[in-house]
Amino acid sequence: MAPTATSGGGSLPSGFSVLATFPDLLFIFEFIFGGLVWILVASSKVPFPLAQGWVMFVSVFCFVATTILLFLYFIGAHGGDASWIPLDVSYHMTAALFYLSASVLEALATISLKDSLTSVYANDTFKAYQENISAVVFAYVATLIYVIHAVFSLLRWKSS
Repeated sequence: MAPTATSGGGSLPSGFSVLATFPDLLFIFEFIFGGLVWILVASSKVPFPLAQGWVMFVSVFCFVATTILLFLYFIGAHGGDASWIPLDVSYHMTAALFYLSASVLEALATISLKDSLTSVYANDTFKAYQENISAVVFAYVATLIYVIHAVFSLLRWKSS
């Protein structure tokens, strides 16, 4: 049975077909949810600067790296070369691992923020708490999307 582009195919797409094939269609969702994590963490209170600094690093790094990879696919820099498929797999596996660690650290920061809701500044703290909850949810969604992309990229690699 010949592989198809929608089931992970054996080659990387180029041009606008990047946005029409699975798993490359997931680039859009990686942008959306990674950008939301970036925005929410940047706008919220920072109870643990080191932990949330890692979350910001991961979200900005993955956003920029995904942008570069998508741009390279659009212009066809891979030229149909199968050696780019392991690069795609390793990037998405690394991004999934990074986002998993960032999600856990953001959840830890959110839990610690919840403990301070009884303070004098409870209204401001509650708003920051809600922003951090949203950041945790979006970080886990971004993790899931990167994992799905990595799995289907592995399947594409196997079929190439």
